[in-house]
Amino acid sequence: MARFPSGFIEDLKMQADIVRVIQEVVPLKKAGSTYKGLCPFHTEKTPSFSVNQDKGFFHCFGCSTGGDVLKFIELYEKLSFPEAVRSLAQRFGVQVPESDDPGRDRAAEAEREALLKVHELAAAYFRDQLASSTGAAARAYVDGRGLRPETIDALGLGCTPPRRDGLTRHLLDAGHPIELLRRSGLVTGSDGRPPIDRFRQRLMIPICRDTGSIVAFGGRALGGDQQVKYINSPETALYTKGRTLYGLHLAKKAIRKTGFAVLVEGYFDLAQALQAGVEPVVATCGTALTDRQATLLRRFCGKALLSFDPDAAGDGASTRSGELLLTAGFQVNVVQLPGGQDPDTVIRQRGGAYYVGRLKASTPYLDYVLERAAAARDLTRESQRTEFINELRAVAARIPDPVARDQFADRIAHRGAATEAVVRDAIRQAIAGRRAEPPAAVSAAQRDPLPAEQGLIWASIHNPKAAQSVLAGMEPQDFQDLRSETILQVARTLADLPAQVVPETLLERLAEDEAALVRAIAGMDSAPAGVEDCGVELRRRRLARQSAALQAAIDRKQRDGALDEIDALWAEKKSVRRQIDALRD
Repeated sequence: MARFPSGFIEDLKMQADIVRVIQEVVPLKKAGSTYKGLCPFHTEKTPSFSVNQDKGFFHCFGCSTGGDVLKFIELYEKLSFPEAVRSLAQRFGVQVPESDDPGRDRAAEAEREALLKVHELAAAYFRDQLASSTGAAARAYVDGRGLRPETIDALGLGCTPPRRDGLTRHLLDAGHPIELLRRSGLVTGSDGRPPIDRFRQRLMIPICRDTGSIVAFGGRALGGDQQVKYINSPETALYTKGRTLYGLHLAKKAIRKTGFAVLVEGYFDLAQALQAGVEPVVATCGTALTDRQATLLRRFCGKALLSFDPDAAGDGASTRSGELLLTAGFQVNVVQLPGGQDPDTVIRQRGGAYYVGRLKASTPYLDYVLERAAAARDLTRESQRTEFINELRAVAARIPDPVARDQFADRIAHRGAATEAVVRDAIRQAIAGRRAEPPAAVSAAQRDPLPAEQGLIWASIHNPKAAQSVLAGMEPQDFQDLRSETILQVARTLADLPAQVVPETLLERLAEDEAALVRAIAGMDSAPAGVEDCGVELRRRRLARQSAALQAAIDRKQRDGALDEIDALWAEKKSVRRQIDALRD
């Protein structure tokens, strides 16, 4: 028998617009009688995901995933069929009739419900451990971090004992089969080895969906000999890292009320912000913001304040996240904190009122990127001004509002000592390039990584000590416009970590598509190139770009008759050529 009354499902699908549903999470463009976009179920750069509004189905020609509107909700939101029906009905104001067979659940729903129950039991176990004598070290730790009891309760913090199978025994005693516990990600061990807890001697932090259901955990090391400071649950039937924002279940009401969200990186950044009275705060938990997280947040607000760590990695995270949010239609500000401090440290040392003041004084994202790009260059040099304009025209091309884009073009022209017409033309070319994406001018995100990129990535997983040595001697500009630019920038920030924890930490800090690329390269049987040669090749490419930019500036000066300015450009180009020759030697 059907779970829902005969005819109800078809009636519901007739009332639901599949394009409207999918377009909430996947940008679609009309293409003839269908709509096209990038598939949300696998990584791709050329759209192969098609939605037929008239027939009410979707299909991806890349991964062959397809179905009707309910199948899309099942797959994307990781819901069972009955849950997808209820979700769609609620979205379109349709009342769900009583089931004519309430005792029959699909296997997927039973599995998901069992996993949710396991996570609830685990969270209760962790809280009990924190309150017991076992939790003395964890209580001392959170006390040292300045967390008050009400904050600990609100976040549901707990801890695990040092023993190897405390949680495993607890869940088995509760009647849950070992295979389910393994699928939950809370228990590990296979190939005949006894099952053990994934998290041992750690402060435990529940990760919830926006509905409040616990779907994963983060664990902060409490033992001095634990080299990996943070570990998270693996992805499961409940949990996908790039689709979850930590703390959203607590913050969504305040976000809707205020119209903005404060984005921080870490668990304790969020905890301290909550204690300071900053309620509309969510965290990315050390990973790069993803487009799915941005789409999720867009349901609740249209403005985001980025409050990431002000180090090189945090600076890069602010830039990448800002561009993504800007493209998604957010108004974006950047919160700048002093002395290399993160929100957690600032609030503990200077107080909540100070941090709230920094939020109020946050800088509009476009001001931030403009000043950052200007500060990184000597704008008295022609070649540096060209680089400045080229970097910022790409940012301008992502601004959806044409008025805001035009105003930003004026500012680029002013700082770059260029005419407004030249800058606007450069932005139009960038926009056209983003739309057309012709094969002859493939974007960095579409290109296959160069052998030099692949070699560094492969070494970061298989020979991290050698990779760290090479990356430490490189500059951020060495990675500019590479397919793996973000991956290598993040890898470069891990130079101070013990080599053995670099592979896991690198994958943890990357977005889903970037981590997938790393795993694909790491799966090669041998190194694509020598790691030291890779560093030399990327530095050579950067210097070659610099030399070409200088030559272009020289050519312009010759055309304009500004011969008195050419000598300095020639001297600079010769210096660059000498550096290239030195690399060859």
